[in-house]
Amino acid sequence: MTGLDDEKDTILEIACLITDTNLKLVAEGPDIIIHQPNSVLQSMGDWCKKHHGESGLTKAVQESKISMGEAEDTVFNFVKKYTKPKKCLLAGNSVHVDKVFLNKYMPKFVDHLHYRIVDVSTVKELCKYWYPNTYVRAPRKAGNHRALDDIKESLEELKFYRSTIFK
Repeated sequence: MTGLDDEKDTILEIACLITDTNLKLVAEGPDIIIHQPNSVLQSMGDWCKKHHGESGLTKAVQESKISMGEAEDTVFNFVKKYTKPKKCLLAGNSVHVDKVFLNKYMPKFVDHLHYRIVDVSTVKELCKYWYPNTYVRAPRKAGNHRALDDIKESLEELKFYRSTIFK
């Protein structure tokens, strides 16, 4: 995303994984870079300019020919191949922020999802307070802030919490 303010920021990249209820990977979806005009990229804050520039996302966005609508159609069609309407949970770290942006920019996709979310960041925070000795062993994120890497890292983190806390 170009930032965290859904009033002025937008989605740059979307990726998804489909898992079963035991967190076993069923399918890896497309990793889609969404074109944005230079004016949008120039309006990003310093943090986004630095990190998206270093990761190559800014350049990829400039070179992409994929519109927001095309990205939504692609991810929606992928997810509906593997999930029933209103049964698929959106999951990830701080995923409530993602859902705000998805509600705004990809409503057809969101309409297919269940209204509940699995926020790995919430699980992490609870582990930090209630199981500090486990928390220090949790996998750390690489922090490149690319969509597919982020969701893969979130999945590994949730698997860790499942095997150590929710056993």
